[in-house]
Formats: sequence, C-alpha cells, structure tokens
Amino acid sequence: MFDHLREDIRCVFDRDPAARTTFEVLTTYAGVHAVLAHRVCHGLWNANFKWLARFLSTIARWFTGVEIHPGAKIGRRFFIDHGMGVVIGETAEIGDDCTLYHGVTLGGTSWSKGKRHPTLGNDVVVGAGAKVLGPITVGDGGRIGSNAVVVKDVPPGATVVGIPGRVARTRDKAEPEQRRRAFAEKIGFDAYGTTQDMPDPVVNAINAMLDHIHVLDGRIEQLSAELRRMGGKVEDTALPDLAAYEIDGPAGEGSGDGNQAKRKVD
Repeated sequence: MFDHLREDIRCVFDRDPAARTTFEVLTTYAGVHAVLAHRVCHGLWNANFKWLARFLSTIARWFTGVEIHPGAKIGRRFFIDHGMGVVIGETAEIGDDCTLYHGVTLGGTSWSKGKRHPTLGNDVVVGAGAKVLGPITVGDGGRIGSNAVVVKDVPPGATVVGIPGRVARTRDKAEPEQRRRAFAEKIGFDAYGTTQDMPDPVVNAINAMLDHIHVLDGRIEQLSAELRRMGGKVEDTALPDLAAYEIDGPAGEGSGDGNQAKRKVD
C-alpha cells in the first residue's frame, strides 16, 4: 500500500513540472486523491463490500470531480492531471505508467453485462477531453489526442487524433522516419520542425513527397554513375538549400518588388 502511495506521488513530479513538494501534492492534487480513494474502494469491491465501495467512490467524486468505478482495474504509477470530469467505467483496465488529463472518458457503448469498457496498455497518454469508448484496446505507448473519439483498437506506439479517431502516426516505423528526416536535412528542408502541429493529411502528403524525391534522387545518382562509366561528363552541382529561400511578401509590399517573393542566396 505504501509502496503504491510513494510511486503515485513520485510519478507526479515526473509528469507535472508545477509540482513542488510532497506535501503540496498530497494536499492539493485532486487526481492523486481520486487514485488513492480508488485503491481503497477497489479493495473493498474485491472483498465483496460492493455497496460500501460504491458509496465511498461517490464521496470521492464529490470531492475530486473524478468518477472511477471501484471495479475498474488500475496499474501502478497512474496519474490524472487536473482531474475534473474524468470518468472511468467498471470494466476499464489501465496498465502501468498511464496518464489521463481532464475531461477524459473511458466509457462503454453497450448496456449488456460483461466487458464493455476500454483496456489501456502501459505508458498510454490520453489528452484532455478525449473519449475512448467500448471494449477496445489501446496498445502500449499509445497516444490519444485531445478531444478525440476512439472506438477502434489502437496499435502500440500509435498516435490517434480526430472524430472518429484515426491513426496519425505510428512510432514503431522508425526506419522510414529516420530516412525521411535524413533526406529532408540533405535537401535543406525542415519538414519536421514545421509539421508537428499540422493536420495529419499535410504530414502524410509531405512524407509521400519526401519518399518520392528520395527515390528520384537515387535513380539520378545511378544514371550519373552510368554516364561517367561510359565516358560522359557529369557536373557535380550542390543541392540548393531550401532554407535559403524565404518569402518576404507579395508584390507591392515592403520596399521591394515581386522578385522579393523568392530570394536565392548564393
């Protein structure tokens, strides 16, 4: 019990830079209070004191704004940041090292008995206002974007956004990501510095362009090598740095003319 308490407090310092002291966390963090109350209520629920468990969980909801059914299974180092409006259903299961923000619902989509709430793997983060509904599984390391509505299984390491939730990124595809990043740096294009907050169709389009250019670049290098082998002369020209191009504004604005829209730096 005390080991769980120490872990619950320690994880707050790891995930909330606003936390300053243990006393502050114990006395002012509603999410911590809700988790501690649930651990007591869950023990009573498993001991078949179901009414008492429900009664105490209702009191905890009044004080914290967090509703956790005492039947829900919650792993270690679980952190609810801010807390208000979080709802976790009876058959929900949450792994270790998970984080939920305010307004999150782990709810059901059926009135039938049995498993009807989500299962979260380890190290899952669910953003503010997100709804994860039904007996689905969110894989280890999954990320649910704010206000997303997720009704289908989420692969491990995936990021889900939108309504309905769709996979915007999968972190287990390390090799394509590294290749795209390296090629973007080669041609002087900072795609990954400017697309983190863009809608995922834009990210997908840029990634497809980078893959296409990467293939074309490889074919051109093969053709150049073949021409050299046949005695032809191929001039080695450095790739222009796209960062050297900047848009100052449309024609007529500022002190220059329309040629200022594209300025090439030698």
